[in-house]
Amino acid sequence: MPIALRWGDMDAYGHVNNVEILRLIEEARVRVIWRADDPAENLPTAVLHPGVGDVLTVVARLETEYLAQVPYSRAPVEVEVWFGAIGGASFDMCYEVYSPAGVEPRVLFARSVVTMVTVTAVDGRPTRLPESCRTAWADYTEGPLMFSRRSRA
Repeated sequence: MPIALRWGDMDAYGHVNNVEILRLIEEARVRVIWRADDPAENLPTAVLHPGVGDVLTVVARLETEYLAQVPYSRAPVEVEVWFGAIGGASFDMCYEVYSPAGVEPRVLFARSVVTMVTVTAVDGRPTRLPESCRTAWADYTEGPLMFSRRSRA
């Protein structure tokens, strides 16, 4: 999905700041899993209600690999999103951030995996992922994202 860059996303080095990459994938996540006010804007995977309800989604883990500097462009970057795993109360969302559509050669700027957990709004304890999510996301679940470099402790 196309996600627009903002002029303010650049840092002193003249490229999109690493933290802004996380905001780009956050925007993609919101569009993919949360329902829009206008039903015509909803993706088939957008089944969760935005805002505070009975069940919340929270970030439990985030890993990002930066592969190339992202130059500012008025054309939106392309963010590919899929579900890498769906568990009892958690799910992994995988992302790859690419150069804008039509730019050749196509450049993979970053890849990321975000583990989300569904929790109850009342006490923040994990709760089973709603069946509506499992059903809506099944066709968009692929293998987990593999990073090209891993540091070992």
